[in-house]
Amino acid sequence: MKKTILTLLTIVVAATSFAQNESGSLNKKRPTLSVNFFLKDFKTPDLIASSSLSSVLNNKTWSKPPAMSPGLSIQYFEGLSDHLDFMGSLGGSFLVYPMLGKPKSSNDKFLLEADANLNLKFVTDDYFVVPFLSAGAGLSMLGGTYFGAYIPFGGGMQFNLGNSESFLITQMSYRIPVTTSTANYHFNYSLGFGSPLTEKKVTKLIPPPPPPVKVEPKDTDKDGVVDSVDKCPTVPGLAKYQGCPIPDTDKDGINDEQDKCPTVAGLAKYQGCPIPDTDKDGINDEEDRCPTVAGLARYQGCPIPDTDKDGVNDEEDKCPTEVGPASNGGCPLISVEEKKIAQSSSEHVYFATGKAVLLTKSYKALDDIIALLNQKDNATLGLDIEGHTDNVGSAAFNLKLSQSRANAVSAYFKKKGVDMKRIMAKGYGQTVPVADNKTAEGRSKNRRVELKLKEM
Repeated sequence: MKKTILTLLTIVVAATSFAQNESGSLNKKRPTLSVNFFLKDFKTPDLIASSSLSSVLNNKTWSKPPAMSPGLSIQYFEGLSDHLDFMGSLGGSFLVYPMLGKPKSSNDKFLLEADANLNLKFVTDDYFVVPFLSAGAGLSMLGGTYFGAYIPFGGGMQFNLGNSESFLITQMSYRIPVTTSTANYHFNYSLGFGSPLTEKKVTKLIPPPPPPVKVEPKDTDKDGVVDSVDKCPTVPGLAKYQGCPIPDTDKDGINDEQDKCPTVAGLAKYQGCPIPDTDKDGINDEEDRCPTVAGLARYQGCPIPDTDKDGVNDEEDKCPTEVGPASNGGCPLISVEEKKIAQSSSEHVYFATGKAVLLTKSYKALDDIIALLNQKDNATLGLDIEGHTDNVGSAAFNLKLSQSRANAVSAYFKKKGVDMKRIMAKGYGQTVPVADNKTAEGRSKNRRVELKLKEM
């Protein structure tokens, strides 16, 4: 008995010390009231005392609920710290109370019990399940006649029900009599529901005082340059220009920072510069059809043309579409009579139908051309042999046929000793008609070989 009391006192002292260490906790249980149903078990302690705890457990001789005495109680809880609660209980029941050393009564009597306890919790009320140990002191009154004292010692489990801080609580305590003449050893099992009596306190945070109001210098145009140093206080600008916008010296609408020609008006497409004149001929590139070659305005910036590419420009060339030396005013040295001979010979060149075989009746016309080329004064004359067809048949076939016929004429000249450096043979197929291919007469004219004299 003394050891038990000493153990309980040790737990109480340790719990009190623990509570003092956590006196500043913010998670203490609010004042709470619970209603409990309990059962009192006198039989099991008697069996343990007369045999042993292991014997009772092995033989399963402990008391069953029907043999226990029921009752109701209310309990008051209040947190002393996160891990320590005060618990006060008041309970009553009607039962046959077996008093130690006295005959067992046959009549039910009302038993009133009140006790005060400290509950040492292993975890805080933030957890769903909160196991705890409990110890305290209590008083009892039986039938208004017997008054006793006892020490309740045990433990239990608290099951939290959400954020309301309500809970279900199960407890088991072993009641140790202090006054053995008026109290008896027994177990007390209880199940109850508890809910807080007060609203949860909310700590009001006092906001810090507002910072002192800083008086900012005035900046009317909101450009970051205060009016006192802003030379353009009503127009947004830049600090590097003393609060004024980026200047446009040449007033061309492009500010100087983007203008590659800030003092000469120009266009945005040329980064603020005027339209360039690459060839410096006085005609800007947008109007100059030859922007990299100096020319004249009347030729849209291009040089005077030389249509026939004879080295004599068209303004000085008396024959701008015919190749000729400058010594002859740009006209060819070939005479009109010689041209007539070449034209006549061209009209009398004949081939086998659909073939590149020269007919003998063509020889007279070709010999006239050879005689002309062999004249002493015509050593610089050359000859272009151009083969042509109508559009009958495929274009590929006609091109091949025209080239073969031009080659046949060239071969005749070679056979007659004409220097082939003076001869150029080329077939054009059906691409250069001189008459309408829709008529037989037109197709006949288009089937031809043209002999064209040229200066070499």
